[in-house]
Amino acid sequence: MNIDWKKLADAIAPYQRFLLTSHVRPDCDALGSELAMAALLRQMGKEATIVNASETPPHLGFIDPTGEVRVLGRDVTAAALVGTFDALMVVDTGAWIQLAEMGEVLKAFAGPKFVLDHHVSEDDLGAQVFKDSTAEATGRLVYEAAQAWGLSLDPQTASQLFTAIATDTGWFRFSSVTSGTYRAIAGLVDADASPAAVYADLYERDRLARVLLRGRILSKVVVTDCGRLAYSTAVLEDFEATGSTTSDTEDAINMMLVIQGVQAAVLFIELPDGGVKASFRSRSSLDVSQVAGKFGGGGHKAAAGATISKSLKEAMSAVLPAMEKGLQ
Repeated sequence: MNIDWKKLADAIAPYQRFLLTSHVRPDCDALGSELAMAALLRQMGKEATIVNASETPPHLGFIDPTGEVRVLGRDVTAAALVGTFDALMVVDTGAWIQLAEMGEVLKAFAGPKFVLDHHVSEDDLGAQVFKDSTAEATGRLVYEAAQAWGLSLDPQTASQLFTAIATDTGWFRFSSVTSGTYRAIAGLVDADASPAAVYADLYERDRLARVLLRGRILSKVVVTDCGRLAYSTAVLEDFEATGSTTSDTEDAINMMLVIQGVQAAVLFIELPDGGVKASFRSRSSLDVSQVAGKFGGGGHKAAAGATISKSLKEAMSAVLPAMEKGLQ
Protein backbone atom coordinates (compact mmCIF):
# COMPACT_ATOMS: atom_id res chain seq x y z
CA MET A 1 0.00 0.00 0.00
CA ASN A 2 1.14 3.55 -0.73
CA ILE A 3 0.64 5.00 2.74
CA ASP A 4 3.39 5.89 5.19
CA TRP A 5 2.01 4.11 8.24
CA LYS A 6 4.80 5.34 10.51
CA LYS A 7 3.86 8.90 9.60
CA LEU A 8 0.25 8.24 10.59
CA ALA A 9 1.29 6.49 13.81
CA ASP A 10 3.51 9.44 14.73
CA ALA A 11 0.74 11.90 13.85
CA ILE A 12 -1.85 10.30 16.12
CA ALA A 13 0.55 9.41 18.94
CA PRO A 14 0.13 12.64 20.97
CA TYR A 15 -3.65 12.37 21.16
CA GLN A 16 -5.80 10.28 23.46
CA ARG A 17 -9.51 10.73 22.69
CA PHE A 18 -10.52 10.05 19.09
CA LEU A 19 -13.80 10.72 17.31
CA LEU A 20 -14.32 8.59 14.20
CA THR A 21 -16.90 9.09 11.47
CA SER A 22 -17.71 8.03 7.92
CA HIS A 23 -20.12 8.81 5.11
CA VAL A 24 -23.91 8.99 5.16
CA ARG A 25 -25.82 5.81 4.36
CA PRO A 26 -22.79 3.82 5.58
CA ASP A 27 -21.93 0.60 3.79
CA CYS A 28 -19.89 -2.33 5.04
CA ASP A 29 -16.56 -0.74 4.13
CA ALA A 30 -17.42 2.40 6.08
CA LEU A 31 -18.73 0.54 9.12
CA GLY A 32 -16.16 -2.24 9.13
CA SER A 33 -13.28 0.19 8.69
CA GLU A 34 -14.30 2.62 11.42
CA LEU A 35 -15.11 -0.17 13.88
CA ALA A 36 -11.78 -1.87 13.19
CA MET A 37 -9.83 1.39 13.39
CA ALA A 38 -11.49 2.13 16.73
CA ALA A 39 -10.35 -1.29 17.95
CA LEU A 40 -6.78 -0.57 16.83
CA LEU A 41 -6.76 2.79 18.59
CA ARG A 42 -7.93 1.16 21.81
CA GLN A 43 -5.22 -1.44 21.47
CA MET A 44 -2.78 1.48 21.36
CA GLY A 45 -4.17 2.66 24.70
CA LYS A 46 -6.40 5.37 23.28
CA GLU A 47 -10.13 6.08 23.53
CA ALA A 48 -12.28 5.89 20.40
CA THR A 49 -15.90 6.84 19.78
CA ILE A 50 -17.76 6.41 16.48
CA VAL A 51 -20.50 8.84 15.48
CA ASN A 52 -22.11 8.86 12.03
CA ALA A 53 -24.64 11.22 10.49
CA SER A 54 -26.82 8.27 9.41
CA GLU A 55 -28.11 5.25 11.25
CA THR A 56 -26.58 1.89 10.47
CA PRO A 57 -28.88 0.20 7.92
CA PRO A 58 -30.90 -2.54 9.67
CA HIS A 59 -29.58 -5.30 7.41
CA LEU A 60 -26.00 -4.37 8.33
CA GLY A 61 -26.55 -4.46 12.08
CA PHE A 62 -24.58 -7.71 12.33
CA ILE A 63 -21.33 -5.86 11.69
CA ASP A 64 -21.79 -3.87 14.93
CA PRO A 65 -23.17 -6.46 17.37
CA THR A 66 -22.71 -4.29 20.46
CA GLY A 67 -24.27 -1.15 18.94
CA GLU A 68 -21.05 0.81 19.21
CA VAL A 69 -21.80 3.19 16.34
CA ARG A 70 -23.68 6.25 17.59
CA VAL A 71 -25.85 8.55 15.49
CA LEU A 72 -25.61 12.34 15.48
CA GLY A 73 -28.82 13.95 16.69
CA ARG A 74 -30.19 10.71 18.09
CA ASP A 75 -27.48 9.69 20.55
CA VAL A 76 -25.33 12.80 20.84
CA THR A 77 -25.38 16.49 19.89
CA ALA A 78 -22.88 18.28 17.68
CA ALA A 79 -22.00 20.66 20.52
CA ALA A 80 -21.10 17.76 22.78
CA LEU A 81 -18.75 16.31 20.18
CA VAL A 82 -16.78 19.46 19.41
CA GLY A 83 -15.48 19.94 22.94
CA THR A 84 -14.98 16.33 23.97
CA PHE A 85 -12.28 14.86 21.72
CA ASP A 86 -8.60 15.51 21.05
CA ALA A 87 -8.58 14.34 17.42
CA LEU A 88 -11.02 13.45 14.66
CA MET A 89 -10.63 10.78 11.96
CA VAL A 90 -12.77 10.51 8.83
CA VAL A 91 -12.84 7.01 7.34
CA ASP A 92 -13.83 5.92 3.81
CA THR A 93 -14.67 9.35 2.41
CA GLY A 94 -13.05 12.68 1.73
CA ALA A 95 -16.11 14.58 0.51
CA TRP A 96 -18.08 17.23 2.37
CA ILE A 97 -21.39 16.17 0.85
CA GLN A 98 -20.88 12.61 2.09
CA LEU A 99 -20.47 13.77 5.68
CA ALA A 100 -23.83 15.58 5.89
CA GLU A 101 -24.31 17.00 9.42
CA MET A 102 -21.01 15.53 10.59
CA GLY A 103 -19.39 17.96 8.18
CA GLU A 104 -20.47 20.81 10.46
CA VAL A 105 -18.81 19.01 13.36
CA LEU A 106 -15.66 18.71 11.29
CA LYS A 107 -15.68 22.43 10.44
CA ALA A 108 -16.15 23.40 14.09
CA PHE A 109 -13.55 20.96 15.40
CA ALA A 110 -10.38 22.81 16.39
CA GLY A 111 -8.15 19.78 16.96
CA PRO A 112 -6.14 17.72 14.47
CA LYS A 113 -8.11 15.92 11.77
CA PHE A 114 -7.17 12.89 9.71
CA VAL A 115 -8.65 11.22 6.63
CA LEU A 116 -8.12 7.54 5.80
CA ASP A 117 -9.63 6.71 2.43
CA HIS A 118 -9.32 4.86 -0.88
CA HIS A 119 -11.61 6.93 -3.10
CA VAL A 120 -10.24 8.92 -6.03
CA SER A 121 -12.26 12.08 -5.43
CA GLU A 122 -11.70 14.31 -2.42
CA ASP A 123 -12.40 17.76 -1.01
CA ASP A 124 -10.18 19.83 1.24
CA LEU A 125 -11.44 18.85 4.68
CA GLY A 126 -8.64 20.68 6.45
CA ALA A 127 -7.17 17.34 7.49
CA GLN A 128 -4.02 15.31 7.06
CA VAL A 129 -4.90 12.87 4.28
CA PHE A 130 -3.73 9.26 4.23
CA LYS A 131 -5.08 7.87 0.98
CA ASP A 132 -4.39 5.06 -1.45
CA SER A 133 -6.80 5.04 -4.38
CA THR A 134 -5.30 1.76 -5.63
CA ALA A 135 -6.64 -0.02 -2.55
CA GLU A 136 -9.77 -2.08 -3.17
CA ALA A 137 -11.34 -0.99 0.13
CA THR A 138 -10.61 1.21 3.11
CA GLY A 139 -10.83 -2.00 5.12
CA ARG A 140 -7.68 -3.14 3.33
CA LEU A 141 -5.93 0.01 4.52
CA VAL A 142 -6.97 -0.60 8.13
CA TYR A 143 -5.66 -4.17 7.82
CA GLU A 144 -2.34 -2.84 6.50
CA ALA A 145 -2.19 -0.37 9.38
CA ALA A 146 -2.61 -3.19 11.89
CA GLN A 147 0.19 -5.12 10.19
CA ALA A 148 2.51 -2.12 10.06
CA TRP A 149 1.86 -1.22 13.70
CA GLY A 150 2.26 -4.77 14.97
CA LEU A 151 -1.29 -4.94 16.34
CA SER A 152 -3.38 -8.08 16.61
CA LEU A 153 -6.92 -8.62 15.33
CA ASP A 154 -9.54 -10.43 17.37
CA PRO A 155 -12.12 -12.54 15.49
CA GLN A 156 -14.77 -9.81 15.53
CA THR A 157 -12.42 -7.17 14.13
CA ALA A 158 -11.08 -9.61 11.54
CA SER A 159 -14.63 -10.36 10.40
CA GLN A 160 -15.44 -6.65 10.20
CA LEU A 161 -12.47 -6.08 7.91
CA PHE A 162 -13.29 -9.18 5.87
CA THR A 163 -16.80 -7.81 5.37
CA ALA A 164 -15.43 -4.42 4.31
CA ILE A 165 -13.13 -5.90 1.67
CA ALA A 166 -15.50 -8.59 0.43
CA THR A 167 -18.37 -6.18 -0.19
CA ASP A 168 -16.31 -3.38 -1.74
CA THR A 169 -14.90 -5.87 -4.25
CA GLY A 170 -18.26 -7.40 -5.16
CA TRP A 171 -17.24 -10.53 -3.29
CA PHE A 172 -13.85 -10.48 -5.09
CA ARG A 173 -15.31 -10.02 -8.60
CA PHE A 174 -14.19 -6.45 -9.36
CA SER A 175 -11.04 -5.52 -11.27
CA SER A 176 -9.66 -3.86 -8.13
CA VAL A 177 -8.89 -7.32 -6.72
CA THR A 178 -5.22 -8.32 -6.78
CA SER A 179 -3.12 -11.09 -5.33
CA GLY A 180 -2.57 -8.73 -2.40
CA THR A 181 -6.30 -8.80 -1.74
CA TYR A 182 -6.22 -12.54 -1.24
CA ARG A 183 -3.13 -12.36 0.95
CA ALA A 184 -4.93 -9.85 3.17
CA ILE A 185 -8.01 -12.08 3.25
CA ALA A 186 -5.83 -15.04 4.20
CA GLY A 187 -4.46 -13.00 7.08
CA LEU A 188 -7.97 -12.16 8.23
CA VAL A 189 -9.06 -15.79 8.04
CA ASP A 190 -5.96 -16.71 10.04
CA ALA A 191 -7.22 -14.22 12.63
CA ASP A 192 -10.51 -16.18 12.73
CA ALA A 193 -12.67 -14.09 10.42
CA SER A 194 -15.70 -16.14 9.43
CA PRO A 195 -16.49 -15.78 5.69
CA ALA A 196 -19.41 -18.23 5.84
CA ALA A 197 -21.09 -16.33 8.68
CA VAL A 198 -20.51 -12.99 6.95
CA TYR A 199 -22.01 -14.27 3.70
CA ALA A 200 -25.05 -15.62 5.54
CA ASP A 201 -25.56 -12.33 7.37
CA LEU A 202 -25.28 -10.35 4.14
CA TYR A 203 -27.14 -12.44 1.61
CA GLU A 204 -29.21 -15.09 3.35
CA ARG A 205 -31.16 -13.08 5.92
CA ASP A 206 -32.98 -10.46 3.84
CA ARG A 207 -36.13 -8.94 5.24
CA LEU A 208 -39.23 -9.48 3.11
CA ALA A 209 -39.47 -5.72 2.55
CA ARG A 210 -36.01 -5.70 0.99
CA VAL A 211 -36.86 -8.58 -1.35
CA LEU A 212 -40.13 -6.95 -2.42
CA LEU A 213 -38.34 -3.67 -3.13
CA ARG A 214 -35.78 -5.49 -5.25
CA GLY A 215 -38.61 -7.01 -7.25
CA ARG A 216 -40.15 -3.60 -7.94
CA ILE A 217 -36.79 -2.20 -9.03
CA LEU A 218 -36.10 -5.10 -11.38
CA SER A 219 -39.61 -4.93 -12.85
CA LYS A 220 -38.81 -1.39 -14.05
CA VAL A 221 -35.43 -2.07 -15.66
CA VAL A 222 -34.92 -0.38 -19.02
CA VAL A 223 -32.10 -1.11 -21.47
CA THR A 224 -31.39 1.88 -23.70
CA ASP A 225 -31.27 1.71 -27.48
CA CYS A 226 -27.50 1.23 -27.49
CA GLY A 227 -28.01 -2.04 -25.60
CA ARG A 228 -25.14 -1.34 -23.23
CA LEU A 229 -26.81 0.78 -20.54
CA ALA A 230 -29.49 -0.38 -18.10
CA TYR A 231 -31.29 1.75 -15.56
CA SER A 232 -34.14 1.62 -13.09
CA THR A 233 -35.71 3.64 -10.31
CA ALA A 234 -36.70 3.30 -6.68
CA VAL A 235 -39.28 5.96 -5.83
CA LEU A 236 -40.98 6.93 -2.59
CA GLU A 237 -44.05 4.92 -3.52
CA ASP A 238 -41.89 1.78 -3.77
CA PHE A 239 -40.56 2.26 -0.25
CA GLU A 240 -44.02 2.94 1.17
CA ALA A 241 -45.63 -0.03 -0.58
CA THR A 242 -42.99 -2.52 0.55
CA GLY A 243 -42.11 -1.11 3.98
CA SER A 244 -38.50 -0.74 2.88
CA THR A 245 -35.98 2.10 3.14
CA THR A 246 -33.38 3.62 0.83
CA SER A 247 -30.72 1.41 2.41
CA ASP A 248 -32.56 -1.62 1.03
CA THR A 249 -31.59 -0.62 -2.52
CA GLU A 250 -28.03 -1.81 -1.96
CA ASP A 251 -26.97 -4.53 -4.44
CA ALA A 252 -30.09 -4.19 -6.62
CA ILE A 253 -28.07 -2.28 -9.19
CA ASN A 254 -25.63 -5.16 -9.60
CA MET A 255 -28.45 -7.38 -10.86
CA MET A 256 -28.80 -5.13 -13.90
CA LEU A 257 -25.26 -5.97 -14.93
CA VAL A 258 -26.16 -9.63 -15.48
CA ILE A 259 -28.20 -8.64 -18.56
CA GLN A 260 -26.45 -9.82 -21.70
CA GLY A 261 -24.72 -6.95 -23.48
CA VAL A 262 -25.12 -4.46 -20.63
CA GLN A 263 -21.85 -2.78 -19.69
CA ALA A 264 -23.07 -0.13 -17.25
CA ALA A 265 -26.05 0.53 -15.01
CA VAL A 266 -27.64 3.38 -13.08
CA LEU A 267 -30.16 3.18 -10.26
CA PHE A 268 -32.03 6.39 -9.45
CA ILE A 269 -33.21 6.49 -5.83
CA GLU A 270 -35.76 9.10 -4.78
CA LEU A 271 -34.78 10.40 -1.33
CA PRO A 272 -37.33 11.13 1.43
CA ASP A 273 -35.84 14.57 2.15
CA GLY A 274 -35.73 15.59 -1.51
CA GLY A 275 -33.35 15.02 -4.35
CA VAL A 276 -32.15 11.84 -5.97
CA LYS A 277 -29.26 9.50 -5.30
CA ALA A 278 -27.78 8.03 -8.48
CA SER A 279 -25.78 4.82 -8.09
CA PHE A 280 -23.47 3.90 -10.95
CA ARG A 281 -21.84 0.60 -11.94
CA SER A 282 -19.58 -0.30 -14.85
CA ARG A 283 -17.97 -3.45 -16.13
CA SER A 284 -16.42 -1.75 -19.15
CA SER A 285 -13.77 0.89 -19.79
CA LEU A 286 -16.26 3.56 -18.70
CA ASP A 287 -15.04 5.24 -15.50
CA VAL A 288 -18.27 5.95 -13.64
CA SER A 289 -16.46 8.00 -10.99
CA GLN A 290 -15.92 10.63 -13.69
CA VAL A 291 -19.61 10.61 -14.60
CA ALA A 292 -20.57 10.86 -10.92
CA GLY A 293 -18.10 13.71 -10.53
CA LYS A 294 -20.07 15.79 -13.03
CA PHE A 295 -22.96 15.70 -10.56
CA GLY A 296 -20.99 16.39 -7.39
CA GLY A 297 -20.33 12.76 -6.53
CA GLY A 298 -17.45 10.35 -6.88
CA GLY A 299 -16.21 6.88 -6.10
CA HIS A 300 -14.32 4.35 -8.18
CA LYS A 301 -14.00 3.41 -11.83
CA ALA A 302 -16.43 0.50 -11.48
CA ALA A 303 -18.74 1.84 -8.75
CA ALA A 304 -19.70 5.40 -7.86
CA GLY A 305 -22.55 7.55 -6.64
CA ALA A 306 -23.89 11.09 -6.54
CA THR A 307 -26.66 12.92 -4.72
CA ILE A 308 -28.44 15.26 -7.13
CA SER A 309 -30.64 18.15 -5.98
CA LYS A 310 -33.16 17.74 -8.77
CA SER A 311 -36.43 15.95 -9.40
CA LEU A 312 -36.27 12.34 -10.53
CA LYS A 313 -37.16 13.30 -14.10
CA GLU A 314 -34.55 16.06 -14.20
CA ALA A 315 -31.86 13.80 -12.74
CA MET A 316 -32.55 11.07 -15.27
CA SER A 317 -32.55 13.56 -18.14
CA ALA A 318 -29.11 14.78 -17.10
CA VAL A 319 -27.44 11.52 -16.11
CA LEU A 320 -28.52 9.08 -18.83
CA PRO A 321 -27.08 11.09 -21.76
CA ALA A 322 -23.80 11.45 -19.85
CA MET A 323 -23.65 7.69 -19.36
CA GLU A 324 -24.48 6.93 -22.99
CA LYS A 325 -21.84 9.39 -24.16
CA GLY A 326 -19.28 7.69 -21.93
CA LEU A 327 -20.10 4.31 -23.45
CA GLN A 328 -19.53 5.51 -27.02
